[in-house]
Amino acid sequence: MLVVENLTVCYGGITALDNVSITIPDGKIVGLVGANGAGKSTTINTISGMVIPSGGNVKLDGESLLIPPQEIVKKGIVQVPEGRRIFPSITVQENLILGAYTLKGGEKVEENMQRMFELFPVLGERKNQDGGTLSGGEQQMLAIARALMSDPRILLLDEPSLGLAPKLVLEIFNMIQELNNRGLTILLVEQNAQKALNISDYAYVLETGRIVAEGEGKRIAEDPIVKKAYLGIEE
Repeated sequence: MLVVENLTVCYGGITALDNVSITIPDGKIVGLVGANGAGKSTTINTISGMVIPSGGNVKLDGESLLIPPQEIVKKGIVQVPEGRRIFPSITVQENLILGAYTLKGGEKVEENMQRMFELFPVLGERKNQDGGTLSGGEQQMLAIARALMSDPRILLLDEPSLGLAPKLVLEIFNMIQELNNRGLTILLVEQNAQKALNISDYAYVLETGRIVAEGEGKRIAEDPIVKKAYLGIEE
């Protein structure tokens, strides 16, 4: 189980996160939603080691994760960053190989790559194309597949639907549910609150760096006060 305890992050004199605590149980989808600037990406970047907190802790099964990012990946926690950030000038296959840098043995890398091509058939069809030639939706699939190449225990998804057409958004969310059905634990950071809450077992709502609501995802999605005050969703 991944636990964020009283996390505080400051940038200069600005407090981006103020005593944020969240719990991500094994095998669940946990949603983290809120408006732009609420602190969602700061939270996920701190968990993955990209941001050093001013206070608090992040623990995996009781063990502190305030360690370098590469060590966090070795613990089985992998982030799919906002904006995909694939490598556009190398092939799909080469992007996937880079995602498997923590694995030992070429056979395991090849096995995982074939699994990615089964999960994302379009990537298999385009494996020799440069990443930059893929569509936005295909690049998002590549970013997720690259993260999965390391056999993660917990997947941190930062705004996976950003910039995608509605049909592709639906495909991405279906994919997230399928990955969870296969046993993957997921922290879903997403501005598309309604869709994120509908697939989350549990969810937290962030507002200006503080948790202002939490509960079962669908219950939060149906709460009119939360929808209007914190998510910008009118009845």
